[in-house]
Amino acid sequence: MTSRAILRVAFLPALRSLFWTWLAVLSAAAQAATGLADIQGPHGQELVAVFYPTDSEGPPVQRWQFSLPVVQQAPPARGNGRLVVISHGSPSNPWVNADLAIALTRAGFIVAAPWHLRDNSSDSSDAGPVSWKRRPHEVSAAIDAVLADPRFAPLLQGDRVGAYGMSAGGHTMLVLAGGRWSPAALRDHCLAHLQEDFVTCVGPTTTSLNGDSLDGIKLSLARWVIGWKLDDPTSYGHIDARIAAVVAGVPHAASFDLATLATPRVPLGLITARKDVWLVPRFHGLAVIEACTGCDWLADLAEGGHGALLSPLPRREGRIAELVNDPVGFDRATEVPAMNARVVDFFKRQLMP
Repeated sequence: MTSRAILRVAFLPALRSLFWTWLAVLSAAAQAATGLADIQGPHGQELVAVFYPTDSEGPPVQRWQFSLPVVQQAPPARGNGRLVVISHGSPSNPWVNADLAIALTRAGFIVAAPWHLRDNSSDSSDAGPVSWKRRPHEVSAAIDAVLADPRFAPLLQGDRVGAYGMSAGGHTMLVLAGGRWSPAALRDHCLAHLQEDFVTCVGPTTTSLNGDSLDGIKLSLARWVIGWKLDDPTSYGHIDARIAAVVAGVPHAASFDLATLATPRVPLGLITARKDVWLVPRFHGLAVIEACTGCDWLADLAEGGHGALLSPLPRREGRIAELVNDPVGFDRATEVPAMNARVVDFFKRQLMP
């Protein structure tokens, strides 16, 4: 190997990461403030949080556990004319993706972040396949709601919409990209890989494997419940012709027929995190990468965990902390702004003329 090749191998990844970090910093410094409005979804559906460019200033707004640098009910300013929908994970809410939403508004996008019915931080009673069937339709309903709002409709062209989601929201994105899934496919995956992908198959807070004599009982009981609950072989999908590009971050993918994602119907960006212990990458994000022809691998976080894609969460304790807290060695301050900048750039490339 020549000395030039050695230098390229050694330094190119670091230079690329530095470039995206600089881009994120410069973009944040150069763009307008962010407004925030809550609008009612159509037909009495859940609220939709709308982030948008504004020329107004105001104090931070408290939402859930976050103090957000946004201006409540500020007059909207004209941006780039494009809408991006953000689908939160399970059980979560729009606020955990606020950093990305704000980065998008600073690039001129309006962002719609719907609350998913009974699959959110206030009510998670439908989390899992029941919600997965409904979520893509809720994304379409959020688009309808924003395009019908007199404040935002004159500022938007509704023919080329972007969509982003992580975890269960990533599952939603794979559907919107043309993928098809079934509960029975998840059953088959879990019966074959239950011990390896345990959290995916039984949920994040039900129980855990501790390497003791009770593990065998837990596995047997889980297999019985999975076989009973996930017996629906129906293939589910949803197409919204307005959606022209999607990004799936650490997506829940084990329920998909991966052949349906080999050639997505729209440009599909993917983000993976190698230390994700909630959705084991080789069964989920990396499996989609391997199956997909032409997907854009926007980020592969070598030290990132499942929560790496979220706005910084308050430090948590117990089982949920093991699943979402940043692993030791993850450089959030550098990698997350760079990752968000790649997502913003992806939507610029795919949605703008």
